[in-house]
Amino acid sequence: MQAFTGGYLGRILRVNLTTRQTSVEELKDKEVELLLGGRGIAARMYYDEISADTKAFDEGNKLFFVTGPLTGVPLPSTTKFQLATKSPETGHYLCSNCGGVFGPRLKQCGLDALIIEGRAADWTYLTINEGEVEFRDASEMAGLSTDKAQAFLHDAIGDKNAGTMTIGPAAEKLVRLSYLGVDSRAFGRGGPGAVMGSKKLKGIAVSGTGEVPVADRARVDEIRKSALAELRTSRADHTRLGTMQYIKKLNDLGCMPTRNFQTSHFEDCGPVEAESMKANYYVRNYACYRCPVACGKMCEVKEGPHAGAHARTEFETVGLFGPCCGVSDFAAIIAANQLADEIGVDTISVGNAVSLTMELFERGLITTEDTDGIEANFGSGEALIEIIRLVGERRGIGDLLAEGFAEVARRKPEWSWYIMHVKGLPFAAYDPRGFYGNALTKGTSSRGACHNVGGWSIRAELLSGDYDRFALTGKGPLIMSIQDNRAYVDSLGLCTVVRGSMAFSASPAGDTMEAVTGYAFTPKLLDIGERIYNLERMILNREGIVRADDMLPERIFKEAIPSGPCKGRTLTREQYDIMLDEYYQARGWDSDGVVTSETKERLGLTGELIQTGGEEQ
Repeated sequence: MQAFTGGYLGRILRVNLTTRQTSVEELKDKEVELLLGGRGIAARMYYDEISADTKAFDEGNKLFFVTGPLTGVPLPSTTKFQLATKSPETGHYLCSNCGGVFGPRLKQCGLDALIIEGRAADWTYLTINEGEVEFRDASEMAGLSTDKAQAFLHDAIGDKNAGTMTIGPAAEKLVRLSYLGVDSRAFGRGGPGAVMGSKKLKGIAVSGTGEVPVADRARVDEIRKSALAELRTSRADHTRLGTMQYIKKLNDLGCMPTRNFQTSHFEDCGPVEAESMKANYYVRNYACYRCPVACGKMCEVKEGPHAGAHARTEFETVGLFGPCCGVSDFAAIIAANQLADEIGVDTISVGNAVSLTMELFERGLITTEDTDGIEANFGSGEALIEIIRLVGERRGIGDLLAEGFAEVARRKPEWSWYIMHVKGLPFAAYDPRGFYGNALTKGTSSRGACHNVGGWSIRAELLSGDYDRFALTGKGPLIMSIQDNRAYVDSLGLCTVVRGSMAFSASPAGDTMEAVTGYAFTPKLLDIGERIYNLERMILNREGIVRADDMLPERIFKEAIPSGPCKGRTLTREQYDIMLDEYYQARGWDSDGVVTSETKERLGLTGELIQTGGEEQ
């Protein structure tokens, strides 16, 4: 690494499970200059090594784990690293962002990235200790929950502070909604746990003691002190209530999906709001690596049939297990959250799967014969828990739901009105009929119907007062800006909650990157974000994704919200097309959503950087 004096180690570890061989490769300066790290470099690796016709469970699929220049440096919440792989849930490119200590420990081993390829002959786990890799027999780990598997790995490597990455029983059964547990966080969306399961890899432990270099330690210390002071006030609500603070806000605005998006206001929301959680179930705060905010809220059920259940509740989980399933019993939501974590399934996808099942059941489209005897009515906390169990164990309708919404829609086209997804990825906990820019975030996200990669427009459209949430024009450039901002932040190795304290916004400022890396990244960050998002779209175009795949379910286009603050609202296909045309124009894509040669040239996505990886569309 010639251009950088901090933040990067310059080394990529490649592990082949088939041959049990490892190698170390160089992280190239040019790619770093153009794509930064994390999500950008992971996308570049995917473009180069995963062909369009590779299937998620093929031996040729790979898992790319890439840190960013800030991962592990002494600044607030430098906990993040990135994953790219072919998604079992969608069948397309998947990018995912995660915290925990795994990423920092990888850097402390002297590594910027880890590539897992091939397939083990028998169940295996890996230890990476100060950069040295061991392949070990994982037969004793069969069936272990994600947390028990992590405890096993801590003992195996002899370091209780090691970073751990594990799969649960659902991934062993190739449930396509399976997440990849990382310490006490997760690569949640898209089914990456099932990819690891298909490779017979139960877990990875990483332990390292090296120091991540920075270019100007004195300046980094100054930035850290300033950021800590700023976060104490700017993120006070996150410290007190966590992400659940948004449950009441979204419900009051009429944007909370209720009973499988049949409406957008939950009339019995009080028991699942943040203040109720804090008063009745809260135990303590949880903080990620180096994080002063501690937005995680550990909750426990203290009495009743679910006494002893415990989980760290978040907005998305509560929104989809609660209002979207018509459930107001917070104790049942905690128990369902705990079960999902133990078996290792994404709470967003499985929450959608449960709410779909409940609607199908109430409409008479399925019966108790399909649900293994469960009375799958909206509002039933017990049904919520037991349907999650069906998915994890692949019993009854759970076996079909375990294949993911894309496959459910293919096998049951008569259910398509009720299946809320884009590109196979189920909706996050926001109803786009309540704020129209959110429709673009779901439609144009690089990984399917996603609120993060697609652009978290809640602040701009609902909270700031700067935008008319029902306006059509202006939303294309807005969503593009939010997406590009998120793309470069995901590549830094920094949690998005704290990014503002170091001036990482849509107009990046300050000198954090210069203090860490010694390179003038800051003026280029938004351009890098745009480059990353276009590279991801090039991948999707190569995999056959075009305008038709950016559409939302017919329920959104044709069914008006029947009750609540947004009663009567819908978003027609014609209205959505206006926003989509504006978005494509802002992006420099053609009318079918394909990245043009002019845009590729402008962003440097031709020639030396993009010269392999299969034939472009």
